[in-house]
Amino acid sequence: MQVLKKIFVVGIGPGEAAYMTPAAGAAIAESDVVVGYTLYVELVRDLCAGKLVESTPMKKETDRCRIALEHARKGRTVAFVCSGDAGVYGMAGVMCEVAENDPDIEIITIPGITAACSGAAVLGAPLIHDFAVISLSDLLTPWETIEKRLLLAAEADFVICLYNPKSMKRRDHLDRAVEYIAKSRSWETPCGYVKNIGREGEYSRLCTLRELKDNEDIDMFTTVFVGNSGTRVINGRLVTPRGYQI
Repeated sequence: MQVLKKIFVVGIGPGEAAYMTPAAGAAIAESDVVVGYTLYVELVRDLCAGKLVESTPMKKETDRCRIALEHARKGRTVAFVCSGDAGVYGMAGVMCEVAENDPDIEIITIPGITAACSGAAVLGAPLIHDFAVISLSDLLTPWETIEKRLLLAAEADFVICLYNPKSMKRRDHLDRAVEYIAKSRSWETPCGYVKNIGREGEYSRLCTLRELKDNEDIDMFTTVFVGNSGTRVINGRLVTPRGYQI
């Protein structure tokens, strides 16, 4: 009898149960084991009754993949949970890489609501037209590459959504990013940011590009939105018009 070997890579959204898709809940319910970063496992703890739960701290991504893989090799169905969407700065890609030599293990990506979408909904409608999502973390991407992406996205007049704008060790990355964007965009460009999206302590603010610089309110749990040349504030909501005749 063939043993089923399956790993669900599950995007749980921003963390609030109301923002988790039914497919994500079903994948966790079907699984024997739940693996993930400590915080994300805690966010779905109420769905893990009777299951083996394994977690690791931050910066142990490949270790978590190997833990999930070992359980799947033994015939256990695994839910590998991550925040937002598993395929957008999530764990689906690295899980596929780690399992490259295990073609008999089925890897199923379960999408979730990424911060670009959930944060945009809080602010209004900033992503109605073309946009670019750029992470300011240089842990895995050289800063020179990030700088080039920022400069070109700004020049092309994309709305820009910034992930990982700051951390304890990367205090100046957002300020540098703002300087690059300002090379081809007004300092008065409408912007906004959202902290702790979909979790306790959610907070948002509309501001200008200038007000993003030297902003101590922004941290690693914040998603930043920089408008394009057409973005404006309408009745307290950040909106990028698509071009419809009103």
